[in-house]
Amino acid sequence: MNPKLIPASFFGMVLGLSGLGQAWRIATHLWQMPPQIGEGLLVLATLIWGGLLLRYITQAIQHFNLVKAEFLHPIQGSTPALLGISTLLIVLAINPYSHFLATVLAIAGISWHLCFALWHTGSLWQGGRDTLDTAPTLYLPTVAGNFTSAAALGALGHADWGWLFLGAGVFSWLALESLIIQRLWHRQSMPVAQRPLVGIQFAPPVVCSMASLILMPGSTAPWLLMLWGYGLFQLLVGIRLTRWLGAQAFAPSYWAYTFGIAATTVSGLKLALAGVDSAQKLAIPIFIIANLFIGYLTIRTVIGFARKTG
Repeated sequence: MNPKLIPASFFGMVLGLSGLGQAWRIATHLWQMPPQIGEGLLVLATLIWGGLLLRYITQAIQHFNLVKAEFLHPIQGSTPALLGISTLLIVLAINPYSHFLATVLAIAGISWHLCFALWHTGSLWQGGRDTLDTAPTLYLPTVAGNFTSAAALGALGHADWGWLFLGAGVFSWLALESLIIQRLWHRQSMPVAQRPLVGIQFAPPVVCSMASLILMPGSTAPWLLMLWGYGLFQLLVGIRLTRWLGAQAFAPSYWAYTFGIAATTVSGLKLALAGVDSAQKLAIPIFIIANLFIGYLTIRTVIGFARKTG
């Protein structure tokens, strides 16, 4: 892709920053933290989302064939789902201020999610793919898109509709996980340039937990802790593989880790606020780690952008 064009994967920045902002919102209730920090992060995420969306739409009009090539790419072709996912996370940021605007954005985000996911899934069902192209990006259209649709609908007061999307996301996740794990275990090692995408592998259980807690505020159902526990275990696997996963020089693709890290933090804080003892003990270290990691990525991204434009 032309270096002057932005790939859809850049919307991953919105996922991490908006998720961290949501975590700070909960921290204001749990630990009486300053509310300005969380709201500031959500404003920043909204501004980045708006800028990226405008730029992506513009380049889709001006360089249609290049954007089309991204849609048809065997690995990157899943990432345009991030346009809808990021929009649905902005719904959560805006809803306390304007229910009407949040509803409009939810309709737009869910519409994009459904149209893209149906097109992408229909293409997959027709076959013809190389097994080496099976990467965690496949979770984005049908798993992340459905989970964030459920979260947005729950926040807007439509939990009955949200459960429909959560179900679609759960069973899509279960169907895809074995394929992706098999690719990691039994085939050629993941190329260095693609290894940051493994960060998406950590996200489904904790994003499912986060969405469920929005659909059922204050719930402490055991299966929510089971989802959170599975996500925590996978994050520990990621820490164990730090050197292998970090072989790629810093690139925006490292933001793929932030959705899972932010959702882990949000889920843990919600469970801690509901009185779950294990979550209350783990919430502080997880919250600190999430802030350090996402803060580090933000600084590195800003420095990289400044060097390119300087």
